[in-house]
Amino acid sequence: MLTKFETKSNRVKGLSFHSKRPWILASLHSGVIQLWDYRMGTLIDRFDEHDGPVRGVHFHKSQPLFVSGGDDYKIKVWNYKTNRCLFTLLGHLDYIRTVQFHNEYPWIVSASDDQTIRIWNWQSRTCISVLTGHNHYVMCASFHPKEDLVVSASLDQTVRVWDIGALRKKTVSPADDILRLSTMNTDLFGGVDAVVKYVLEGHDRGVNWAAFHPTLPLIVSGADDRQVKLWRMNDTKAWEVDTLRGHMNNVSCVMFHAKQDIIVSNSEDKSIRVWDVTKRTGVQTFRREHDRFWILAAHPEMNLLAAGHDSGMIVFKLERERPAFSVSGDSLYYVKDRFLRFYEFSSQKDNQVIPIRRPGSTSLNQSPRTLSYSPTENAVLVCSDVEGGSYELFIVPRDSIARGDAVQESKRGVGGSAVFVARNRFAVLDKSSNQVLVKNLKNEVVKKSSLPVATDAIFYAGTGNLLCKAEDRVVIFDLQQRLVLGELQTAFVKYIVWSNDMESIALLSKHAIVIANKKLVHRCTLHETIRVKSGAWDDNGVFIYTTLNHIKYCLPNGDSGIIRTLDVPIYITKVSGNTIFCLDRDGKNRAIAIDATEYVFKLSLLKKKYDLVMNMIRNSQLCGQAMIAYLQQKGFPEVALHFVKDEKTRFNLALESGNIQVAVASAKEIDEKDHWYRLGVEALRQGNAGIVEYAYQRTKNFERLSFLYLVTGNMDKLSKMLRIAEVKNDVMGQFHNALYLGDVRERVKILEKVGHLPLAYVTAAVHGLQDVAERLAAELGDNVPALPEGKEPSLLMPPAPVLCGGDWPLLRVMKGIFEGTLDNAGRAIAEEDEEAADGDWGEELDVGDVDGMQNGDVGVVVEDGDGEVNEDNEEEGGWDLEDLELPPELDTPKAAVNARSSVFVTPTPGMPVSQIWIQKSSIAGEHAAAGNFDTAMRLLSRQLGIKNFIPLKSMFLDLHNGSHSYLRAFDSAPVISLAVERGWSESASPNVRGPPALVFNFSQLEEKLKAGYKATTNGKFSEALRLFLGILHTIPLIVVDSRREVDEVKELIIIAKEYVLGLKMELRRREIKDNPVRQQELAAYFTHCNLQMPHLRLALQNAMTVCFKAKNHSTAANFARRLLETNPTNESQAKSARQVLHNAEKNLKDEAQLNYDFRNPFVVCGSTYVPIYRGQKDVACPYCSARFVPSLEGQLCSVCDLAVVGSDASGLLCSPSQGPRHACTPESSIHVVNENAQEQFRYLIELVQIKEPIVHQFIFQRDSKREREE
Repeated sequence: MLTKFETKSNRVKGLSFHSKRPWILASLHSGVIQLWDYRMGTLIDRFDEHDGPVRGVHFHKSQPLFVSGGDDYKIKVWNYKTNRCLFTLLGHLDYIRTVQFHNEYPWIVSASDDQTIRIWNWQSRTCISVLTGHNHYVMCASFHPKEDLVVSASLDQTVRVWDIGALRKKTVSPADDILRLSTMNTDLFGGVDAVVKYVLEGHDRGVNWAAFHPTLPLIVSGADDRQVKLWRMNDTKAWEVDTLRGHMNNVSCVMFHAKQDIIVSNSEDKSIRVWDVTKRTGVQTFRREHDRFWILAAHPEMNLLAAGHDSGMIVFKLERERPAFSVSGDSLYYVKDRFLRFYEFSSQKDNQVIPIRRPGSTSLNQSPRTLSYSPTENAVLVCSDVEGGSYELFIVPRDSIARGDAVQESKRGVGGSAVFVARNRFAVLDKSSNQVLVKNLKNEVVKKSSLPVATDAIFYAGTGNLLCKAEDRVVIFDLQQRLVLGELQTAFVKYIVWSNDMESIALLSKHAIVIANKKLVHRCTLHETIRVKSGAWDDNGVFIYTTLNHIKYCLPNGDSGIIRTLDVPIYITKVSGNTIFCLDRDGKNRAIAIDATEYVFKLSLLKKKYDLVMNMIRNSQLCGQAMIAYLQQKGFPEVALHFVKDEKTRFNLALESGNIQVAVASAKEIDEKDHWYRLGVEALRQGNAGIVEYAYQRTKNFERLSFLYLVTGNMDKLSKMLRIAEVKNDVMGQFHNALYLGDVRERVKILEKVGHLPLAYVTAAVHGLQDVAERLAAELGDNVPALPEGKEPSLLMPPAPVLCGGDWPLLRVMKGIFEGTLDNAGRAIAEEDEEAADGDWGEELDVGDVDGMQNGDVGVVVEDGDGEVNEDNEEEGGWDLEDLELPPELDTPKAAVNARSSVFVTPTPGMPVSQIWIQKSSIAGEHAAAGNFDTAMRLLSRQLGIKNFIPLKSMFLDLHNGSHSYLRAFDSAPVISLAVERGWSESASPNVRGPPALVFNFSQLEEKLKAGYKATTNGKFSEALRLFLGILHTIPLIVVDSRREVDEVKELIIIAKEYVLGLKMELRRREIKDNPVRQQELAAYFTHCNLQMPHLRLALQNAMTVCFKAKNHSTAANFARRLLETNPTNESQAKSARQVLHNAEKNLKDEAQLNYDFRNPFVVCGSTYVPIYRGQKDVACPYCSARFVPSLEGQLCSVCDLAVVGSDASGLLCSPSQGPRHACTPESSIHVVNENAQEQFRYLIELVQIKEPIVHQFIFQRDSKREREE
């Protein structure tokens, strides 16, 4: 059995596969119907309108409908797209066992405990026929896939076949009037729509299931007599063919396999059995430890089965469908239908070569798994799982490829796997001795070599070399020199694919692909949610692979993407140009055309083949947001610019690539204030003063414009800005411009005008304007401010500009590879911008004679200029009526554009080291060290269920500060941050970044552990608790190197948890003064924590003393015995225990009843401090694994103070050696939370098994079936 998907839930009573989508419906004993995606392993939806168990469920073949029937006597028809029940069919008077849609007609058949079968029309929502005849519960009923028949099974020990041909003729509208008249007569005079055709009797107990064969006139049934019976029928009669015995309990469901001559049955004996129809014998048995099976379902089109049991369901295949094949140059050898076949890629010819298996030897999971081919000797090695692993060697005659009729005797042998390693030598893996046997073509052992690792499988790795796959790594082993040539840690590799030049290798596991070179030096790892099925290298060095539903590519740097979607899984054999050759699950060769443009384009960028990139940009249809985002991510925004028509996206890309011309053109089209502002910022960064000025004009940003004129030394325009501010009556603008100009008289004038005479006087006096100062002093009279004596005034004058006019000096760098070529594509835009730059930016505003005018209306000023208003000024001027109109000689934008295109390309900033750290790692401590606290917290939440990060705040800051060093270059420069790498050396490559250096390590925790032990021994419980809590809070953020250290860290979590729990109980006991019973209980619970032996003795002595003083002699005697059993080295402890035991045995009674039973194993709840005995339900903390009563689920763990009790978590990840972690599946999360509850579950099952026979003695036979299911 190959399990593809598994769920954990309430008992599953009904199952149904969707015919097209990877969905399965499961109806539960709890009344819920679940809709699962078995390919993704996710719960899509749930439907819970039934009251009580739902026993039957079925998808419609073509409509978005499914039907369900339950113990509430209701049949419900649902639309899964709208997630609602469309209608309910009422009529049955007892539990409904099964429901099924008809393949062709709008009918539903239902079987019920009311001893009837009903056929419903779901379009008219009426019952069209009631089939009566059974005299006990009808356990199932189903339509024949092609004929007008229904089969039913009942607890009356019979199987009945019903003919519903009359119902079809009646329901399907008659064509002629005579037939319609006869139908009416039948209705009037009580005709029967469905009649019993056969009654099959032979079972000794109630029959639980019966099913038709999809094509042959066969029926199979399973019953409470533990037998599976096979029946045959013809037009007139039906008879029993054979009985299949082997189940140890009631057979609950049985069915024919759609594609093989087998029967599949399941039973309450917790097994699924597979039977050979032709031989009538059992082929295989699959067992579960605790769960009874109730239902089976088969996929209508694929080779998938599903089985429902007491605690969920499984989706599985009986055997592998992957064909064994081997590619050699232009040819493909593969196995199909007991024959070795040959396929030529160039001509696409397919020929049968030789038979490779004797007829009649087929059985499950014994088809060929792998195939190895030696082209020089024309020899083929076929490996399978027969006899626990074996191989067959065939020498193919050269002339047999055309005929395919030669019977070839093979040479056989036993071995885990076998591959050719040279022209006439092949290697066979002997797992028992972990050796490789090298054999010649006569099947004789030539050489033996012990392998360096415990090997599961071997693969070809070049002449004389083997790739050995172990559980957690792969190694390349040289058979001649017996040396390891390369090693790579990667878990669960299933297949390997070498590139054509043997320079690269792809290691395929279930959900990951690792790319490495021929020495197994890691290049990249790719993770997939959907299962990876196959792969092959194309001629460009790109790895093309398939998942269950996609063909995808992987570039050498790890970038990946989708090439196309698949309807059914395929297995790639070869990639040639734009054609993928593959085998499907039926063993048919297919050639699929693909569009390789996207990955060839990305590969050309990666390999810097820019001429090819340019050619593809001009000639291909590459486009889309994904391509734009990719080019931005890889530092080619100037290339992305040429894929885009949207102006906002063009503007963003132009700014990112420093292309000011395109940015100006896009900003004109968009014409929004925010875009002009961003354009100004970028132009200022490049020193393009003309564009900055233009952008500030368009946004009417007067303050920035004035400051720009100041720093560029443009005093003429600054003077005009002063006049404009005066016209606008902007006093602060006037003052600032006067300050920038250094015009003291203007400043005094402004201050005087606004009424600040003292300030105007001080300004005039300090700057030596005596005549103005005297006039202002006269106006002020007695209020003349006094100037400080003996001090030299510091005049507030603007500095002289370093460079007057023009653009700033630019950084001289090499032009980008795409600059010249790609700029031609947008030359029309650039020329348009240049023309705009040459033209005037509005007419000159005449402000020549505004001195004698009062500040006020702008319109007055403009009209006074030439005596008339310029009508076009509002359209052409940058600032409308109030704009500054610049002289025509300004053509800085043009100059700036030309200057930039000749010498300047903005350098692309590199990736920060902290970003490299978080890209390479899934370890929370390294993310915290990089300063990415958000992702660190998400990782801890996903891995350990941590939700309270307050105790970790200081550690996060310490990690970040400790992994960086800071340098001060000079006063005006910012502080430079340097990343500190773990294990750095001067010989290390500057381009390869190591992981961050962390301030916390495992040795520190060991020191803390010793200090915690010492504090506990000395009775300093508060100090010890602080130390152990510190260990628990630090562990999520440490990093260790090896698997052994990972195990030690996990062990340390358990140790710290036990001490924290025990110390908290002891401190709580000391706080309680008025409750001696509770004091004794807490002291007793402390002795059941997993402590070091000296501390356990102290805890036992403490509990013994407390209980003896409280006159609980029996409990005290128990503690005394336990203390003596530890052989205490301290004589005073032993003496005290013996005395207590001696005195207690005189009166073995307890004064007070304690909630403490030392005979029954228990764990202590970490919050309420009460015992949780074996067999009682509990929930656990996903981090420290402390146990709690179920009512505390969802609350913060009171032991570690970090994680949420009962939450899902994937587990601690603290070392690179642990490999990649995937999202936690439902079944794995349940395993994490409940891994310690397995023993309790076994205990419950034992109780049920003891009580069940007793119960059955008192239950009537009629109700035994229902009682067993409940």
